[in-house]
Amino acid sequence: MTRGVGAGALVVPVLVAGMLAVPGSPASAAPAGSAAAAAVPSAAEPCEEGRTQWVTDTPPALNRFAAQRAWALTRGQGVTVAVVDSGVARNQHFPSGTVLDGRSFVGGSPRTDGRLHGTAVAGIIAARSLAPTSGVEGLAPRARILPVKVVPDESDREEGPDTDAGTLAAGIRWAADQGAKVVNVSLSTGRDDAALRSAVAHARSRGALVVASAGNTTTQAPVRAPRYPAAYPGVLGVAATDDADTVAKGSVPGSHVDVAAPGVQVLTTFGAWGDCYLGDESGSTSYATAYVSAAAALVAQRFPAEGPDRWAHRLEVTAARDRRDARDDAVGWGVVQPVEALTAVLDDAMAGPLLPGASPRPTEEAPNRTLAIPLVVDPRAADRRQVLWVAVGGTSALLGLALLRLARRRRRPA
Repeated sequence: MTRGVGAGALVVPVLVAGMLAVPGSPASAAPAGSAAAAAVPSAAEPCEEGRTQWVTDTPPALNRFAAQRAWALTRGQGVTVAVVDSGVARNQHFPSGTVLDGRSFVGGSPRTDGRLHGTAVAGIIAARSLAPTSGVEGLAPRARILPVKVVPDESDREEGPDTDAGTLAAGIRWAADQGAKVVNVSLSTGRDDAALRSAVAHARSRGALVVASAGNTTTQAPVRAPRYPAAYPGVLGVAATDDADTVAKGSVPGSHVDVAAPGVQVLTTFGAWGDCYLGDESGSTSYATAYVSAAAALVAQRFPAEGPDRWAHRLEVTAARDRRDARDDAVGWGVVQPVEALTAVLDDAMAGPLLPGASPRPTEEAPNRTLAIPLVVDPRAADRRQVLWVAVGGTSALLGLALLRLARRRRRPA
C-alpha cells in the first residue's frame, strides 16, 4: 500500500493502526509480539514488529539475476550506496562498518526506521549473508550503505506531506558530497521542483548515479507520469516486474522509465527483526529501484573510471527486452541483467540506447540506382525490315506514278 499526500507529495510507506503497510504489499504485519527468533522456509508466516524471524529461502531475484556469476566478477566492494529514505535500522544483516553514520534531515537518527522502508531497500542492496540461519543477501553484498533520512519515523497524516521535494533535494546533494557513487531514491513526486532538479544535476557532476523509482499506483489512488526525480536527465528511472519479467500492474509507466527489475514478493530485511517477504502482485518500484542500485554498484566497482552516464548505459543497453532497438514506457529498455552489464564491451553500434558521447546514428535512406535493363533481340527483325523496305518502295513507286500522271495532264492544251 502506498500513500500520496498533497500536491507533489512523495510516495512513502506508512504505519496504519500499528500494522506495516509498504509499497505494493498488504498490511500483513501483526501487532508486536515476542522477541523470540524463528526460522521459516517461506512467505507463509506473517512479519511482526518486535518478533525476529529468519527466512531460509534465497531471494528469488538473486536467481533471476544469476548473482553467483556476477559475484565472481564483483560484489560492490568499496562502493558507497546512499539510501535516501526513512533511515536504516540495526538489523543483523548489517554488521559493524557496513552501514555508515549517515544523516537525518527530518530529526531523529538515520539508524532508526519507523516506516521499515529504508531498511528493506538497504537489505536488497547490501544485506550480508547470515547463512544457514537466513537466505537473505543483497545483490551487492560488499557495498557500503549511507543512510540519508528524509522521511520521518512518524507523522500526522492530517498535517500534509511526510517530506517535500526540498528535503529530498538536500538529501541527494549531501549524499553526493559524501562520496556516494550510487544514490538510491525509492521515492517519487509528480512535481518538477527546481531544487530537486538542481540536486540531481549536482550529484551527476560529482560522479554519482541517481537511481529513482518510477512510482506506484492503484485504481483507488491513480498516479500519473512523469515522476521525479526519475524523469530528470541522467537519472535511471525504474519500473517493477514480476517473476515472469512482466510489468507489475502497480508500476507507473511513462517516458521517465529507463529499466525494470523485480518488485513483487521481494525477500529482504524487516526493520530490526530479521527477514520478510514484501510486495504483493501489484509490485513495488521501491524494491525494483533497490535492485537496480545494487546492479549499478557492481558495475561501478568493475568500471570505476566510466562514470555515472556509462554505468547507466551498461544497464540499459544490456537489459532483456523483446526488441533490441526499441524501448517502451512500461519497462524502458527492459529488465536489467547484471552479468551482461558487467561483461559487455560497449560499442556505439550496439542496438538500443545511444552510447554517451557517440554521434547520433544517421538515418539510412535507400540509394538511387540506375536499373540495367537487358536488350532483348527480336528473332524476326530481319524479316520485318525486309517487309518494311518493300512497303516503303511500293509506296514510293505509287507516289511517283501519281506525280507523273499529274504532270502529263498539265501539259495538254486547253
